[in-house]
Parts: sequence; structure tokens; C-alpha cells
Amino acid sequence: MDPVEKTTNRSEHKSRKFLKSLIRKQPQELLLVIGTGVSAAVAPGIRALCSWRSCIEAVIEAAEQLEVLHPGDVAEFRRKVVKDRDLLVVAHDLIRKMSPRTGDTKPSFFQDCLMEVFDSLEQHIQNPLVLQSILSLMDRGTLVLTTNYDNLLEIFGQQQGKPMESLDLKDKTKVLQWARGHIKYGVLHIHGLYTDPCGMVLDPSGYKDVTQDPEVMGVLQDLYRTKSFLFLGCGETLRDQIFQALFLYSVPNKGELEHYMLALKDDEEHFFKHQADMLLHGIKVVSYGDCFDSFPGYVQDLASQICRQRSPDADRVDSTTLLGNACQDCAKRKLEENGTDDAKRPRRPDADDAGGS
Repeated sequence: MDPVEKTTNRSEHKSRKFLKSLIRKQPQELLLVIGTGVSAAVAPGIRALCSWRSCIEAVIEAAEQLEVLHPGDVAEFRRKVVKDRDLLVVAHDLIRKMSPRTGDTKPSFFQDCLMEVFDSLEQHIQNPLVLQSILSLMDRGTLVLTTNYDNLLEIFGQQQGKPMESLDLKDKTKVLQWARGHIKYGVLHIHGLYTDPCGMVLDPSGYKDVTQDPEVMGVLQDLYRTKSFLFLGCGETLRDQIFQALFLYSVPNKGELEHYMLALKDDEEHFFKHQADMLLHGIKVVSYGDCFDSFPGYVQDLASQICRQRSPDADRVDSTTLLGNACQDCAKRKLEENGTDDAKRPRRPDADDAGGS
């Protein structure tokens, strides 16, 4: 990169603007939805993490190498990946093809293929900037769910000494605890995790126990009504059948909600059309730049802005409210103005002095 280009990038970085409605959110008001874009930024060396299409192609290749899929089926699925628009349907059919004919998805060769594709993930973390930004938000109460099969966030978090936990929708107790904010470093995998022996699910029918449980559905839908979802690295998430069943289709008046999605603006016409379409779902689409390389830096700066927000009930020495503290400060100033003995006493630092923004 030449000096002129470096200067231009620094200038763009300094002039970066963020939606005030987003950066003024408290971290605990947010729920991050992590898509393949996050994994692609963190471990670019693993092709399967780059997109849904790349993941499916890698699984097909693994199935061919492991000889768990008929050569004719391999050719047919490769054709579908190229031509079919709905990749979720292709992935679902692929899972079924490598599962028992009874219709039950476990045991399944699909998991073996994923384990082949995602082998030794920890060795492929090259750019952890996005993961570090996500962890900083989790430290302050942000919830995280993902449509990804990988556990890169959990691996990195554990390396940082965080008690990370991978959660599955089928574990009702854990899901309820997570949704209520009781599992601070839990990551909810709504499609499952590649290491889970129960296998992966891409169809709502695989989670009929969840979608038919009023307590679980009530808690999850409350999240969509009461939290601001922030979609990171998500492309096909809103077309995802499980996400639709859990949140979109079952929550009324979505246009009244306020969610956010970071998106690439490499094609202006497509971007602004996407922006208008998403507003119908109560989702504000925000550009992180015109190239994918801008994504990690944007997420880092955005997370820093949000983490600077002080909670209304920020920790203090006593349990008084902010208004109470403000009144006490006024009283101190009045004492100082009157020259009383109290004004001569050394002032004890409060929470704002100890590193507040």
C-alpha cells in the first residue's frame, strides 16, 4: 500500500459516522446475530467459513473424499449449488441424503463431513479483531446467537480466559437461562454445532419441540421485541427458516422495532434497495464500507463506541441514583463556595473519576 492510499484510509477512518440510535444503546440492550461473515474475517484460510455456498461446497467435497455420498449425488448437489437460489434448501437436502432413510437426522454422515471441514479451527484464527470486539460487548451484557456451525468465538474466548459455553436450542433449560441473561458467555447456535453428536438441523421441523413450546417461544420472541438485534456478517439470515420460525414470522408489528444490520456497499443500487426492504422488518441496514476488509475495523470502532456508554445503574460506592449523586456533587460545590471545613477535606474519587468516559 502506498503512502497516499494509507493517508486516504486514515482519513476515511477518522470521518467514519455511526448511527446515534445504535451507538447510544447500552450493551445489555443488544443481541448480536453472528453470520458467516464473522468467521470469514477471522479465519480466511478456511474456505468453508466464507459463505453458505462455500460451506456447502466444502461439505460436498468432504463427502466425496470420505465416500459417504454416491458419485451421482455428488454431481447433482454440485449442480444445485451453482444453479439453485435457495441454498438452505440445498443444504437441507444434503443433510437428508446423508442421514437414515427413516427421516431421522441422527446418526448422520453430515456431521463427519463438517468435522473434516472444520478440523483444528483454533490453528486457523488469523484476525481475531472481530471476536475481541464481540467479547468486549459480552463482558457488558450483550447476548450472542449464531447461525454458524463453527465455535470460533468460544475457542477464542476460552483463550482469553472467558468461561465460554456453546448452547443448543434443544436444551430448554439452558436456552431459558441464556435468554434471561443468566449465561453471560453463552453462544446460542440455532443450527447446532459441528461437534454436537446430535447433528445439524436446517428445517424448523427438526425443532418442533422448541417451536411448539410456548414458554421457550415466548422468551425468544420477547428478545426480538425488547432487544435491538445487531446482525454481523449476515447475508441469508432473514431467509433462514429457523430464524424466521423463532423470530420473524411469530412477532407482529416488526416495523415498530429497531434492529440493525451491517452490510457491504459494493453495489449502491442493491444496497439502497436492501436498505428499504429491511426497514419493513424494523431493521436499519448500515454500510461498513465498500470492501470486506473494512468489516473488522468497523466492528471494532462500533463496539468501542457502544462500550463507552455508561449504564444508568453504573457501579458506585453507594447505592444512590445518578440524580442523587448529582445532588451530592452540587452540595459539595456549595460547601466549597461557602469555605466550610468540609471543603478542605480531600475529595474521594467516585466511579466517574476511576476510568469513566
